[in-house]
Amino acid sequence: MNPPAIAIDGPAASGKSTVAKLIAKELGYTFINTGAMYRAVTWYTLQQGINPADTEAVKALLPTIPLSFGKDGSVSTVLFEGRVLTSELTEKSTNDNVSAIASIPEVRALLVAKQREYNTKEAVVMEGRDIGTVVFPDTPFKYFVTASEEVRAARRAAEGITDSIAERDKKDSQRACAPLKQAEDAMLVDTSDMTIEQVVAFIVADINKKLA
Repeated sequence: MNPPAIAIDGPAASGKSTVAKLIAKELGYTFINTGAMYRAVTWYTLQQGINPADTEAVKALLPTIPLSFGKDGSVSTVLFEGRVLTSELTEKSTNDNVSAIASIPEVRALLVAKQREYNTKEAVVMEGRDIGTVVFPDTPFKYFVTASEEVRAARRAAEGITDSIAERDKKDSQRACAPLKQAEDAMLVDTSDMTIEQVVAFIVADINKKLA
């Protein structure tokens, strides 16, 4: 039986990455940023001059992508030829095209396998858009973290990202493969009027109650 897997899903700028990272630190688990994996594939695709909308070209590229996945302390990392990717993952071109890459079933299959592999070795806190519905559908620890569109847009702007939250939500929710969706048995956590500390405390308390 695998160690615990905590699934934190939610739309862009809901606070799920920060929350997941702090929960992992509090529990001593490993934080897995699945978005970074999709962003790394997007960045590499663009580096090769391939249009992310060209699904067949992206699929042909997958077996040769020189990406690996590791850890820095308790946080997962994505490496390109041994170098940890950082600012590359938040470039505007990466951000503008990640939804297209993430909608390709073969990309998702590759990365979901990598994500599950982490959990065969250790307890994880994983955030994304389909963790509770696709990656770990059987985990009892599922949380859907969200906030109002206005609050999320403000958070996004504070990060220097100016894409449309409504447009991003539409892309992520309407894609054919593993769309953004709250799992039926996930606990809804609206962070609009909560501090990060309150959200973390709320979720950790629920996890500990389920573990007891």
